[in-house]
Amino acid sequence: MAPSAMSRWTTSLSEAQPVPYWLDDPGRPRPEPALTGAESCDLLVVGGGYSGLWTALLAKERDPGRDVVLLEGREVGWAASGRNGGFCAASLTHGLANGLARWPDEIGKLEELGARNLDGIEAAVARYSLDCDFERTGEIDVATEPHQAEELRAWYEKLRGMGLADGIDFLDAGAVREQVDSPTFLAGLHDRRGVAMLHPAKLAWGLKRACLGLGVRVYEHTPALNLRAYGAGMAVRTPYGSVRARRVALGTNIFPSLIKRVRAYTVPVYDYALMTEPLTADQLAAVGWKNRQGLGDSANQFHYFRLSADNRILWGGYDAIYPYGGRMRAEYDDRPETYAKLAGHFFTCFPQLEGVRFTHAWGGAIDTCSRFSAFFGTAHQGKVAYAAGYTGLGVGATRFGADVMLDLLAGERTERTELDMVRRKPLPFPPEPFAWTGIALTKWSLARADAHGGRRNLWLKTMDRLGLGFDS
Repeated sequence: MAPSAMSRWTTSLSEAQPVPYWLDDPGRPRPEPALTGAESCDLLVVGGGYSGLWTALLAKERDPGRDVVLLEGREVGWAASGRNGGFCAASLTHGLANGLARWPDEIGKLEELGARNLDGIEAAVARYSLDCDFERTGEIDVATEPHQAEELRAWYEKLRGMGLADGIDFLDAGAVREQVDSPTFLAGLHDRRGVAMLHPAKLAWGLKRACLGLGVRVYEHTPALNLRAYGAGMAVRTPYGSVRARRVALGTNIFPSLIKRVRAYTVPVYDYALMTEPLTADQLAAVGWKNRQGLGDSANQFHYFRLSADNRILWGGYDAIYPYGGRMRAEYDDRPETYAKLAGHFFTCFPQLEGVRFTHAWGGAIDTCSRFSAFFGTAHQGKVAYAAGYTGLGVGATRFGADVMLDLLAGERTERTELDMVRRKPLPFPPEPFAWTGIALTKWSLARADAHGGRRNLWLKTMDRLGLGFDS
């Protein structure tokens, strides 16, 4: 990269605030007071992100008389639920390719359940007037290298042959550039109905308001410190109080689970994003992004990008940083070297937008598991349920996970709990230094595959055979 180009691109970051754009909102709701004293309830939900919020909401929809308490350690939506890209996908399996590789016999049912789940989210947005800029515009997976274009076409033909291509179109270079114009786009796969775009923080805040409206007692700045059996139920201690509950649902995702044996199944991977200033009408016309779809490229180290309601472009992904030992620290949320890399990639994709400035640059941890999609389970003789491991595709799938947790806590056999995906766990991550070494080798191999026509080396092929392969 030439120094002049680097200087030109980094200049675009000179005024970027190191905070998530979505959370930088003067309309952000005030937090609810912290819990002080002792509470009791039928269902205690731990975690105020999407996972916990959907669980509380669906619990009240199933049984309006159920007494529900939700605890959030900081503020509702402050972590992954408030800073993600806002891609709300129907897929429950981190994409159709991952689902087909892992659960080929169930993929039809998983796709059906995922479509119904996204419909349920759209219905909830309308029912509760969730002001979250919900747009069911779909997503285009774009090829930026010749081998990616060939792979997209072959994948589309495979899906057609299996009867899984409903609502999906293959776009050649001309067709994809009619949708969004970048000189780097060589082909695309357009999922017309399977993805909605939304404002992630506003979704979390809207779900909180809906929960409060149904009578859920929400306590913020109230971390759950420990979990133990108490009589016929469970008890959770907090800094200034405690909660006794008949049943507990854990939606803590990347934060250490109150069930210690679950912790080995997830590791934190840090993801980063930029947000531009609002585009002018001329800039928007130069890109030609008329139908407002979300986009992602087909590389192993991929970017995701989309328009906000006020016509900014969010540009994220590519670097996925695993800190040694799985440590989570606030300073990892800010990574200028990644922002500079992302800015360069942005202007390579959209050279017609040279001169656009970035207003926000941020990062944060994603709860990654070895199969790249959520896993579920129970503890304490079925009195506690958990869901985690969404690996960056939880905006939609967390609602499905909430239903699974409620089914498990009720002891019900449903079409969800009968799924192999729900009944089986991923492989846990090994202890250090093996986890760091394996993840680093995988990242190096994926980058090498991107640079060599998509060819996967022996390490990646071995990971594929073990069910640990990654396909973006």
